[in-house]
Amino acid sequence: MPEAKSSLSVAAEIEQLLQRLGVPKSAYTGGELTVRSPVTGEVVAQVRQTTAAQATEAIGHANEAFKAWRNVPAPRRGELVRLLGEELRAAKGDLGRLVTLEAGKIPSEGAGEVQEMIDICDFAVGLSRQLYGLTLATERAEHRMMETWHPLGVCGVISAFNFPVAVWSWNAALALVCGDSVVWKPSEKTPLTALATHAIAQRALARFGDAPEGLLGLLLGLRDIGEVLVDDHRVPILSATGSTAMGRQVGPKLAARFARAILELGGNNAAIVTPSADLDLTLRAIAFSAMGTAGQRCTTLRRLFVHDSVYDALVPKLAKVYGNVQVGDPREAGTLVGPLIDRAAFDGMQKALGECREIGATVHGGQRVDGIGTKDAYYVRPALVELKSHEGPVLRETFAPILYVVRYNTLDDAIEWHNAVGAGLSSSIFTLNVREAERFLSSAGSDCGIANVNIGPSGAEIGGAFGGEKETGGGREAGSDSWKAYMRRATNTINYSTALPLAQGVTFEIND
Repeated sequence: MPEAKSSLSVAAEIEQLLQRLGVPKSAYTGGELTVRSPVTGEVVAQVRQTTAAQATEAIGHANEAFKAWRNVPAPRRGELVRLLGEELRAAKGDLGRLVTLEAGKIPSEGAGEVQEMIDICDFAVGLSRQLYGLTLATERAEHRMMETWHPLGVCGVISAFNFPVAVWSWNAALALVCGDSVVWKPSEKTPLTALATHAIAQRALARFGDAPEGLLGLLLGLRDIGEVLVDDHRVPILSATGSTAMGRQVGPKLAARFARAILELGGNNAAIVTPSADLDLTLRAIAFSAMGTAGQRCTTLRRLFVHDSVYDALVPKLAKVYGNVQVGDPREAGTLVGPLIDRAAFDGMQKALGECREIGATVHGGQRVDGIGTKDAYYVRPALVELKSHEGPVLRETFAPILYVVRYNTLDDAIEWHNAVGAGLSSSIFTLNVREAERFLSSAGSDCGIANVNIGPSGAEIGGAFGGEKETGGGREAGSDSWKAYMRRATNTINYSTALPLAQGVTFEIND
């Protein structure tokens, strides 16, 4: 059942949620950082920011905590993550609602984000007993060679507004079972959900009983506070989620001090609709992938290549869906498209649509929806843009609900255009032809980190590694062997003989 809209103001409801979630009032009142809810545009909190000195101190505490935590057996570390999952289950309703109010997501998406946190905790608990190394074949008699994995150190996490809590959990759950401590700098646009998550985590730590102080740190503030985390040599691994422009600045700084980077950056994601596609399924998949979260997902569908033979059967239906979809307050039953995060997002969308009109594109929708909240709330009708060719603003990511549609005649053309952008995050093909599907998934097909068949590019499960190639940064979170990014590998050779054979047949005899 859809959650009913509260009779309280957004600010009053947020305060009630924060109190129930255990966040002290002093953390979100009387501070320097103004927080607005995109739902109404109203100011809902004044958060106290972390100073540079406090950030440095928190990293120091995390470093000391790491030195103790690395000696705790991995299954015992998994117990902390299990307790975190339990606390998140208990708080799912309130935390999901807070995501809706602070980030503007519809209730099912807010709750779904918290479910992702629970899922990664479950995944990590099992992983705590599966940090496997290999036994390696050695060429030397009576020797054994193996690899072992050790905790790495302080893991820094910089997250974005669009998934204000899930991204922290993807990193923190794995880092904790791997033996690392975690310091988190959330988006300055969504600090309240971070405060709530931190309070939930503190309850798990208290139940655990003997975790070292400083194991989980939280830094609140603007870009300068994130830079402290990026620059500190005591942070050997940093996961940063945001724009490609942000990654271009963070990446070189980490490389300069030889720190590891998990970069989750831009995603100009595309889908190909072939002549054999199930158009009813395709229509539903496109609608969610392109309009869900008001087009503010890393994996949002932004480019659509439709074969000429099915273009006229699909695109008019899609335009009708775009015209009819309910845009509004995400707390209202039936709303599917909530607000943009702020004016900068709205301005970026309007600029891109203006460029489309200048090159002769047909633009459906895209206008502001008035009458919801204050003048600082930015609701827009999703835009469907029919392009004559793959050029102009379609070549870059605009973080808003714009879907560019281009006709194609051959699969070769569609794949070439699909890959002709800087980002390489997520992708899809809609086809009932096994040859087309397999080609899209092959080395000659999609160049993205995620490639799907008959489902949209948006919405990933924690069982699969999440991330992309090219300007998306190359990082991976969750799934498969991504845990290795949070640990260091050592190769060990043990000689249990009385001889000393050298590798490759080298001889080196000395006189006694």
